[in-house]
Amino acid sequence: MRFDKLIPYTGMFISGIKMTLKYTALSLVLGIILGLIIGIIKLSNNPVCKILKPLTKIFTALFRGIPLMVMLFMVYYATPQVLNIPLSAIGAGVSVFGLNTAAMTSEVFRAGIDSVPKGQMEAALALGVKKGRAMLDIVIPQALKSILPALVNESISLLKTTSLISVLGVADIMRTANLVLAQTYTAFEPFVIAAVLYFVMVYILTFLSNMLEKGLRKGD
Repeated sequence: MRFDKLIPYTGMFISGIKMTLKYTALSLVLGIILGLIIGIIKLSNNPVCKILKPLTKIFTALFRGIPLMVMLFMVYYATPQVLNIPLSAIGAGVSVFGLNTAAMTSEVFRAGIDSVPKGQMEAALALGVKKGRAMLDIVIPQALKSILPALVNESISLLKTTSLISVLGVADIMRTANLVLAQTYTAFEPFVIAAVLYFVMVYILTFLSNMLEKGLRKGD
């Protein structure tokens, strides 16, 4: 094992880390926003939400039942063919990862919001607070405390899943390891480095989430 041979490729791995974090962050933001909206739709008795509920169930079932690799290829290759709309690798990746995260987190948000005592909302409405404001200021903050571990797990899963984007030629960590393999004809060292990088990022994310969770508990 000669890891010193990979020193010239340090810059490539750093770029790969940045690309991986970029995909993860964009997909996570998209997934959490859409997941929260879908979770609220599933719980709401609003007439519009009642119409949308069957669609949310179909959406969740699709992304839970179809492998992400298949979905990624469908969006990246089939969308331009069917809709005649050019789609970049980053657009396809963020869309698929974000929608998949939304499908997974929607149930998390639904369960978290549903776990908040109904009296909280009733008390807010009795005090003249609008329902939307009560949901944002009272219900959702309480729900976040209970669902934070599940959201962290989904974030970690997303971080690791973004390695699939390498099949579209995006120079993330996994793609970088493959490029180094092609140039150095050594497989062990570059993939060990890739594994270590993913491990370190997951560890840092877990550590930060634990600190946040402790801070929220102190707030109680």
